[in-house]
This record gives sequence, C-alpha cells and structure tokens, in this order.
Amino acid sequence: MKHESKKKEGESAVMENMISLAKRRGFIFQGSEIYGGLAGTWDYGPLGVALKNNVKNLWWKRFVADREDMYGMDAAILMNQNAWKASGHVAGFSDPLVECEKCKRRFRADQLDAEAREKRKCPECGGKLGAEKQFNMMFKTHVGASEDAAAVSYLRPETAQGMFVNFKNIIDAFHPKLPFGMAQIGKAFRNEIAPRDFIFRTREFEQMEIEYFVDPKDWKDTFEHFIREVRAFTADVGLPKEKVHEYEVPGDSLAHYSKRTVDFEFDYPFGKKELYGLAYRTDFDLKAHSATSGVDLSYYDEEAKARFVPHVIEPSFGVDRTVLAVLSEAYREDELGGEKRVYLKLAPSVAPIKAAVFPLLKNKDALTAKAREIYQVLRKEFAKGSGGVEYDEVGSIGKRYRRQDEIGTPYCVTIDFDTIEKDGSPVTVRDRDTGTQEAIPLKDLVSFLSQKLNR
Repeated sequence: MKHESKKKEGESAVMENMISLAKRRGFIFQGSEIYGGLAGTWDYGPLGVALKNNVKNLWWKRFVADREDMYGMDAAILMNQNAWKASGHVAGFSDPLVECEKCKRRFRADQLDAEAREKRKCPECGGKLGAEKQFNMMFKTHVGASEDAAAVSYLRPETAQGMFVNFKNIIDAFHPKLPFGMAQIGKAFRNEIAPRDFIFRTREFEQMEIEYFVDPKDWKDTFEHFIREVRAFTADVGLPKEKVHEYEVPGDSLAHYSKRTVDFEFDYPFGKKELYGLAYRTDFDLKAHSATSGVDLSYYDEEAKARFVPHVIEPSFGVDRTVLAVLSEAYREDELGGEKRVYLKLAPSVAPIKAAVFPLLKNKDALTAKAREIYQVLRKEFAKGSGGVEYDEVGSIGKRYRRQDEIGTPYCVTIDFDTIEKDGSPVTVRDRDTGTQEAIPLKDLVSFLSQKLNR
C-alpha cells in the first residue's frame, strides 16, 4: 500500500508540474483566468495551438488527404432540434447526478468512491447526498428572437450527427461508391457535472471523427482495418504502443447504437483512461434520421441493383485528449551537464517548434545578421503549417537551450564566429534529448534537419 501511495503521489506531482509548464511556456491557460476561471474550460496559447494543429494535420493527412474514399465536412454547431431527438440525445444523453443537501455541490454518482455511495455522504462537507437523478448534458439555447419551444436548439454534444444529416447531400453531389466515409474536425460541448484532470474531461472540446459507410456484409473487415489505422495514428503522434491498450467493450455496456465497440485507452498520469473509440453503429443513425425527417437515406447499389441502408463504422478521436496524452508522455525531468532540467521529448511530427536559431552572442552585428539569414532559410523550409522555427537571442546560450528544451524543440542551431570566418561555414546543431552538439556545414543544414525531423 505504501508503494502504491508513493506511486500516486509521484503521478500527481508529474501532472501538476506538467500543467505548470503548460501555462508558463504558453501551451494551455485556464479559461477566463483573470475572472477566477470557468470550470471545464481551457484556452490554448501559441504553442498549444501549434501542437494541436500538428495533431489535427497528421490526422487529416492519414484519414482524409492520403485516401480516395473520404469526404471532408465542417457541419454547423447548431442543428435543428429534431436531429437531436432522432439521435436519442434529447431523451437519453445524461449522466447520474447527486446533490449535497447541505453545501449544494453536485457530483456524478458513478464517480463517487465506495464510501460516499454507500453512506450517501458528501465527499466535500460530509452532508447528506440527495436521491440520484439523470442530468442531460447538452447545452440548451434558443435560435432567433423568440424563446418558445420551436426555437430550442443545442450546442452539439458530438460532431457525428452533422455528418449523418449530410449523407444524402454527399450522395447527390459526388455519387460515391461504397465504401466511403465522411470526416470532420470540430468543437463539441457537454455540460459535464464534474470536469476534471486538466483537459481530459472538459465542457468544450474538439473531436476528429469519421462516419464510414459500408455494405453490412463488409463491416467486420472494415472494423479491423480501422483498428490498424488507429494504432498507426497513435504512432504518428509519438505515443508508445505499450501505453496504448485496446478494450473490448462488453455487450451489456455497449451504447444503444453500437453492436461492437473497442476503446483505445492510454496510461495517463492519473490512470488508464479512454483516448479514442471505434464503434460499429450499424444502420441506427441513418434509419433514425430517415424516420424522423421523412427523407430517404438509403443507398442504391448500381452493380447489385439493390437499395439498402448502409452500416457505419465510426472511429472517434479527441483532440484535447490526444494533446494531453502527448504532453504527459513527453514530460521529462533529468540532469544534463550536472544541472537539473525539465524538457518535453516531443516527436518531431507534433513539436510546435521544429528548430530554433541562435547567434552565440547578442549585439554582434555580423553574428546577428548571419543568424537572421539562416533563420529565414529554415522558416521557408520548416514553417509550413506543420511547425515553426524560432529565433532567440535573449539571455545566455544556456538559458536559451533550457527554454527550447521546455517547449520540446528537437534541435537548436547556433551561429558563432566560425560560421562567418571558416571555409564551409559550420553551424552547431544541438540535440534536445541528449544535449550533444555537432558541427554541420551550412550548405548541409537543411538536408541534415530534414533527415532528423523525418520529413
């Protein structure tokens, strides 16, 4: 028990240190912080946006750009309320809620510890917990000037339904042959009772989702195909395979629309938790929307001369949970050169800054001019949406290295007097993980970094 307690304390410290680093270095800030914050909301700073965009770009490349069977979408966040009635969200998208009769704090009943559940005791003040009730997690709003029942809408709790209601539009506009998919990256909103664990469970988050339509007889092969693709994507963003686990959801725990679901779980500092989901949704959604709207959402197979409702395989990815997994996996504390340091061992594919360029000394015109020249060359090569290049001349060279280590920059390029004076114009390239430095001829710098960054 003592070993387990120390392990939990260590994991908690890692989480706290990582959150502190994320704020200090401009990755992620508390939402509305100057007003005391708003629970379950987080703001991404410049480096966080870059990291997040790198994750999304890798996903889009693998699942959309590199395929011939995928159609990109960007559906509206607000939808006709009947879409959410058809999907079952209005009637059943809820979590079990209990409220303390004394302090009025609310908790998810299924997340209370055994003692609190058994004794009906508030974990905060010790007061009595009221009866359990269901709490619908959708944010409700009104469209237009009136606030009657007809004007009700919701902030979408998932991106999937925006694709299902556009199924006919894709069929009519592009006439695709099965199998084909629709893919979307976008915001979703859930009024979580108890948001927690930094950006793991929040009230506003981003999803990367695919609805892949297949002939019912082909669903098993397609399901296995996407299992392999999800595994490959975890490697794309730098997550080690030994920390990603596949959990076959048992039949009695499946969602009402699913016939098979595999959850991909990750070893976060706070435990093994769901990272991605892969569900076989059968024909539930298309049939439900067809019945509610009165619009035929079937597919006509020209070769078989048959009409049927396609079945759906849905790979669902959380952007924020991916960012959290990437950050927690990358966070390191070690010693380098006899000094303690903190660094992010980010895969080059997701690192916000691919390379940093320094003049060895500040206020030396020749050094600064040469460093600026090299910086502009590297920017053109490496700052093209997948990550940036940074110029830094503030503080000592050691402090600049430490700063870049903390934000996960794989390589630092230092320009000294040898770069200007020697034949072959060498620059010094420092490796983030090992701290080793290597003299590289300036003419070979771009190709050297391209190889190291796996471009």
